[in-house]
Amino acid sequence: MRNAPWPYARLDVGALRAAGQFGFPVRQFVLKTHSRCNLACTYCYVYEMADQSWRERPAVMSAATVRRAAERIAEHAAAHRLTRVDLVLHGGEPLLSGPAALAAPVEAVRAAVAPGTRVTATVQTNATLLTRGRLAALTAAGIRVGVSLDGGLPAHNARRADHAGRPGFAAAARGLRLLAQSPDGYAGVLCVVDLAQDPVEVYESLLDFAPPAIGLLLPLANWSDPPPAHSPHATPYADWLLAVFERWWHDGVHRTRIRIFEEIIALLLGLPTATETLGLAPATTAVIETDGSIEQADSLKSAYEGAAATGLHIDTDGFDRLLDHPGFAARQLGRDALAADCRACELVEVCGGGHYPHRYRAGEGFRRPSVYCADLQALIRHVARALHTAALADRPPQPAAVTGRSAS
Repeated sequence: MRNAPWPYARLDVGALRAAGQFGFPVRQFVLKTHSRCNLACTYCYVYEMADQSWRERPAVMSAATVRRAAERIAEHAAAHRLTRVDLVLHGGEPLLSGPAALAAPVEAVRAAVAPGTRVTATVQTNATLLTRGRLAALTAAGIRVGVSLDGGLPAHNARRADHAGRPGFAAAARGLRLLAQSPDGYAGVLCVVDLAQDPVEVYESLLDFAPPAIGLLLPLANWSDPPPAHSPHATPYADWLLAVFERWWHDGVHRTRIRIFEEIIALLLGLPTATETLGLAPATTAVIETDGSIEQADSLKSAYEGAAATGLHIDTDGFDRLLDHPGFAARQLGRDALAADCRACELVEVCGGGHYPHRYRAGEGFRRPSVYCADLQALIRHVARALHTAALADRPPQPAAVTGRSAS
């Protein structure tokens, strides 16, 4: 971990525990059911960024690994008396597995946990393999579907092609149209901000697929590998997002939820919200790879080779061991894990230092402000002004935002 002195060389987890500061239990489990993908997106953080560990892992999670993962999840839930655990089936492309194989981990966890523990499940897919039959099987198994897309037009998705270079948008659009007909199983759409695309056009094109929620994500980048058009003082990503915000906020009809805006509003109002990209809530997500390795959030793989690794495995380790891993423990420290500039910032309760991978710099680790610091400040301040104006005009904020809930 020489690339990240913070937290690996500078955080004494034993001292934290001796002082009575204990970890928060894992509540969301990402299961890498299939580690390969039928698309070859040029920007994929799993295949195209710093960490290439996927090459050494099996393509598919075995039945034995599924059973052991279910036992470990149930063990953790029982130890911490969790009334709910959330499963995310991920890849690669999880739909490369048949519907029965895809549902098996969910069924195994539901069978293993105590009767008082509810299990929710979502699959994150590129939607190119989504058919009426697959959707019916997923719905029957109580698995909701989230889709990754770059926008609602073919031009937005030029970098989402298969391994032969053929565009994947037409197949994804067919899958999304099917999904729009099954709203109970539709979790929403994730879309990475692309400065080359018109933000309002991207937003309105996504609305054509009737998503109940849209997740607009900042590109995975850091101080050693900054995002396109990055400048310490310019705010191109805030400008992009705020163009969407203005369209969404002043729409007059609540057509969808947009996660980043709702999270900012909830945090500004002092409401609880569960997110790893904003605010100071502790990280509570663990990843189980196809070989049974226990890892931290996948997004860390954008920083350097091995950044998500923990050295833990479900055959030998329970999830309580993860709570004491320095990388995981650091992401549960809230304000105490932040750079001095972040701790002193008036926006810290909302920004929370930004997404953890965005703070990384080689040789220093993860104790820096986000590489998107200027963008986050501009975005939060603009949303705060809009909320203040709405309050003065006696206009309630967007309905879903008031609850403090996040999009799935």
